[in-house]
Amino acid sequence: MSRHTLRRSLIRFLAAVVFGFATSHSDAQVAPSWKDVRIPALHAFKPQQPKRIELPNGMVLMLQEDHELPIIDGFARIRGGSREEPAEKIGLVDIFGDAWRTGGTKTKTGDELDDFLEARAAKVETGAMLDSTNVSFSCLKADFEDVFAIFNDVLKNPEFRQEKIDLAKDNNGAEIARRNDNASGIAGREANKLGYGEQNPYARVAEFATIAAIKRQDLIDWHNTHVHPNNILLGIVGDFDSTALEAKLRAAFESWPKGPAAVSSKVDPQPAKPGYYLVEKKDVNQSNINMVELGTKRSNPDYYAITVFNEAFGGGFSSRLFSNIRSKKGLAYGVGGGVGASFDHDGLVHLSMGTKSSTTVEAIQALYEEVDALKTNPLSADEIRRAKDSILNSFIFNFDSPAKVLRERMAYEFYGYPSDYLERYRTGIEKVTPADVARAATKYVRKDQFAVLVVGNTAEFDKPLASMGAVTNVDITIPGAPADAQSEEQEKPAATSNPEGKALAAKVAEAMGGLDKLKSIHAMKMTISLTEKAPQGDVKTPLESTLVCPDTMHAEVQTPGGKLTIVVSPDAGFVVTPDGQVHDFPSAQKTDTVLQVKRDLVCMAQHADDPAYSFTAAGTEKVGSLDARIVDVAGPGVTIRWYVDPASGRILRETYQAMGQSGPFEGATNLSNWKTDNGITLPTTHANQQNGKDSSVAEFTAVKFNPTVDPKLFQKPVAEPKPAQ
Repeated sequence: MSRHTLRRSLIRFLAAVVFGFATSHSDAQVAPSWKDVRIPALHAFKPQQPKRIELPNGMVLMLQEDHELPIIDGFARIRGGSREEPAEKIGLVDIFGDAWRTGGTKTKTGDELDDFLEARAAKVETGAMLDSTNVSFSCLKADFEDVFAIFNDVLKNPEFRQEKIDLAKDNNGAEIARRNDNASGIAGREANKLGYGEQNPYARVAEFATIAAIKRQDLIDWHNTHVHPNNILLGIVGDFDSTALEAKLRAAFESWPKGPAAVSSKVDPQPAKPGYYLVEKKDVNQSNINMVELGTKRSNPDYYAITVFNEAFGGGFSSRLFSNIRSKKGLAYGVGGGVGASFDHDGLVHLSMGTKSSTTVEAIQALYEEVDALKTNPLSADEIRRAKDSILNSFIFNFDSPAKVLRERMAYEFYGYPSDYLERYRTGIEKVTPADVARAATKYVRKDQFAVLVVGNTAEFDKPLASMGAVTNVDITIPGAPADAQSEEQEKPAATSNPEGKALAAKVAEAMGGLDKLKSIHAMKMTISLTEKAPQGDVKTPLESTLVCPDTMHAEVQTPGGKLTIVVSPDAGFVVTPDGQVHDFPSAQKTDTVLQVKRDLVCMAQHADDPAYSFTAAGTEKVGSLDARIVDVAGPGVTIRWYVDPASGRILRETYQAMGQSGPFEGATNLSNWKTDNGITLPTTHANQQNGKDSSVAEFTAVKFNPTVDPKLFQKPVAEPKPAQ
């Protein structure tokens, strides 16, 4: 057969498969219009059901076989989540979820578990949600016995080691410090507060004070109160025999005594009054607009009509909101939303959009017009048909694997929904009529009940927001530590020095040139060659930095585009780009950069005899071939760990917590190539790591002590006007 004949045969075959008609020479015909293509009815939906087992102690097991790959995954969901934590310790359950796994068990540290699991490409993880906590595992079938033993140990015997609790609290503190950096994050958080009430468990947020109040005993008490078999739903999916696995699970859990049932607190929402609410954010050029009111639950008989309404009105690229406000009017980067429905509490009606600052009020009015049009121009039969088709045609992809079906069935079990709720869903959607959708829209989308939140730069608005009605300003200031705690922090060291720690600190100072010499240094000017590690190859950058102890820095970086200037102090943090534009640091980045300055070796070592600083010896660890003594250093607002060579007094390594572009990380710096200049001995090579991976190397080619420092170095310049486009 020639290639030409083969190609024609293939085309006829594909046409027959796709369109259902023949194209042979004997009955060649003109292809029908695409409108005449008959779309067959959807196949019956009969997902593979997991095996449900309830043990005498109340623990529920759900086993779902899937032999496609030699993998086994498990997920234990435990009743009781952050909505039940006390108001004075908000963040407790998040800390619990973090430190549960990293803190290890009675017999193994979290780091030992890491090593064991990584060698087997396996995972055991813990986490927390609003209404539950969880422990999960994933492993190859061949490693199931070993990994399940760890899962069981973590579930029943956590140790909550203090250093991992401290790390979790530090990470949560970093998130609190950064929470006002992103406008969309502010909008989502504050919209929840308007919809539920600021102190409602579905909207409240952790603060520095509530995180600080959490103690190790709180985590132990939470585990003792909630982690009992009668509060646990365990689902396992993968390559196993259900009968054999059931026997193993019974042996592991059946003798576990029942405990007190978890009590879910009743939460009454206290939504904000309808009106306009404003968060002023001057460093953005677009507005985030959110309209909220209380929604409903998934158990509501109107849920199917609501689902179709949401898809047609604000659910995707073909929705009415997207088509009219974004595509036709060009007023939004993104727009959508609908009536929220949660499993066991009311969701929120939530319409949101992003628009440029200069069309803020116009965009709000456009959104109002679409809500009003639901009465004068209800969603048409064609819009509803498209929405239903979209829901039903994509429905199967949400449950196209045994794991997805198990996940959904576990949700129904957890919230007390009928076991066949999944099967009912498609029928419920198919039965929805235009009249049902119109009724749902009228009942649940009430413009006069909206709390309208705007996060944006009011100086650039097209009209004042007050032209729409009375405006309430929303304060998003992040509360700090109480004033008395702050003053106490200045008076007392963060920890207690021990004799060995103080002796090692004195030896460090002596090795660097002596304490008197160090104390005489108040500023340094450094020339540095920085080599950053990157996937595409190392990038070398020259820079010059002027540092004024304890907390001020001016740096000039030579980039291919010109000079970049960075300035940070307790009062300011900004970058001046080569074209003269000035950009303020986000608050968290400024805070972290100040800490970097305060952790400088000279700035820390000159406090070796300062009672406001503590130096605590904390064991020995290998650094290369040397047995380094660990010294934990803490001063007002700053901590670092030194690894000191006890023979020479030189610091071989520093470790610390820091903030990167993608969030907090564990930092480490290896110090080497010590050289003496003007009686001061310092390491000239700083090899930096982030979370154990090499990130950069800084080579100090020149250091000048106590240079004349012009105060103007730290003043913010006036930005150059941008060139006309």
